[in-house]
This record gives sequence, structure tokens and C-alpha cells, in this order.
Amino acid sequence: MSYLTVGKENSGTIDLYYEDHGAGEPVVLVHGWPLSSKSWEKQVPVLLDAGYRVVAYDRRGFGNSAKPTFGYDYDTLAEDLHTLMTELDLTAATLVGFSMGGGEVARYLGTYGSDRVEKAVFISAIPPFLLKTSDNPEGVEGSVFDGIMESIAADRPAFLSGFLSNFYNVDVYGGDRVSDEVVRLSWNIAAAASPIGTLDCVSAWLTDFRGDLASIDVPVLVIHGDADRIVPFPASGKRIHGMVRESRLVVVEGGPHGITWTHAGEVNRALLDFVGEKAWPMEPVAGLS
Repeated sequence: MSYLTVGKENSGTIDLYYEDHGAGEPVVLVHGWPLSSKSWEKQVPVLLDAGYRVVAYDRRGFGNSAKPTFGYDYDTLAEDLHTLMTELDLTAATLVGFSMGGGEVARYLGTYGSDRVEKAVFISAIPPFLLKTSDNPEGVEGSVFDGIMESIAADRPAFLSGFLSNFYNVDVYGGDRVSDEVVRLSWNIAAAASPIGTLDCVSAWLTDFRGDLASIDVPVLVIHGDADRIVPFPASGKRIHGMVRESRLVVVEGGPHGITWTHAGEVNRALLDFVGEKAWPMEPVAGLS
């Protein structure tokens, strides 16, 4: 098992677990909340077969990484990603962020620039700014996030069951595109995460990434399901596409939040097409289902 140290808490180090497989141009996978790098199960083999070096890591507090009681803000999380990029000396990389992981990708590019990055992908991602404010009317009411935090604090395991049902739209795709066992696996991974980290990350979702997106100077692919119940497409993926000039939007018809599993074929095809392109077409392409 491979780890890199990103900090200390009292007598212990804060170590991130990562896996580094294959050869070729690197693709760095940044998972969503409250899962781990295991959630890329449908993407890693496809990328390896296509000849890429695949690096997937567990965010602090999740998976096999250390579970400190602090550092669940996006400045720190982007710094963790920066440490990974520099320690592994990754260059010409494609950063792929799913859901909360899209925040790390945006803040990384906004803070550290694109010297090591060739392309970026946002899948079911939370940017540009989820919180509804006077200058962000497309956002979500703050009371929604307050309710999530209250439910986590009251009974985290029970909350996770309901959350994952909506994550995969189990009422629509259960037994077809997603099995009970997949949902159970996701629950097991999520339940093993840091309770403090699970709760604190909710506040991080309210980060304003509009400035970060405006600074992006590499080609971007946005993939989002139009039936996403966790991160609504009109508030997120649609707007990312509108804010990044060199971006392509792929809308997965009927896709829930967890499209990396339920619609893995569509996601993988779009991802491979994008990563493999050497010449960037200026005309955005939309509407894959």
C-alpha cells in the first residue's frame, strides 16, 4: 500500500493512500463524498487498457487515508492534491473530479495553475457555487445543507442509506443498472469514513469556485446526468460549461448522480474520447445519452 504524508496532527502523520498503476500520460482520479478511490472501479481498468497511467487517491478522512479532525476545506484539500502531483512528479496530467472531487480540481487549477495539467474533467461536480445567494440565484437554499448536517450529526449511518438511494436513483435503476450489493458496498465505504470529516465536508460544498473556473486555461470536459438528485444539473454542470470557454458538455439522459457506475459505458466513452484527443475542437459538443 502506498502513502504520502501531507501534514501532522499531534503525534501522528496525516497520510494519503494512493494507487499508481500503468504507464503513459497520467490520469488523476479525485473521488466524491462520502466514498473513496474504490468508486472508480468502472473507470480504472478502461483507462489502463487504453494505455494511461492511472493515479487514484483517497481524500483525507476517507478510504484508507488518515482521518484527522481538521483540513476539510478546499484550500487544504487542493494542497493535498498539489502534494500528490509534485511528489509523484506528474506532468501533462488529466485531472478528473467526481462530485466533491470537482471542487479539488477547480481549486487546484485556480491556485496552482496548469503547469502540470493538460486537461480537466468534471463529473457530477459541485462547482461553480452551490449555495443560493443574492448574486447566485441558481444555487440551492442554505437550509438544505443545514438539514444534511443535522441528519449526519443525528444518525450518520441512517443518513447514508437515504443518501445513497438518491445517489444511484435506486427507485429507477435498482436491480437493473445498480445492484443491492453495489449500494451496500458504497454504504460500507461511506460508513467507514471519518464522522468528523463526513460532516465538515458539507460546509466545504458551499465554496465559491467561480473565480477558479474563470482562471482555467486548459480544455475541460463536463459530464452530468440530467436526473441528478444530489447535485442538480442546472445548478452545477450546466453552469460549469457556461463559465469555461474551452469546455465540452456531455449530458447523460436520465443519469443520476452516480453515473460513473449506472452509466459507466457512456461516461467511459466520453472520457476516453476527450483524454485521447490531441487537437482540441473549439466547437463544444453536447448530448450523449
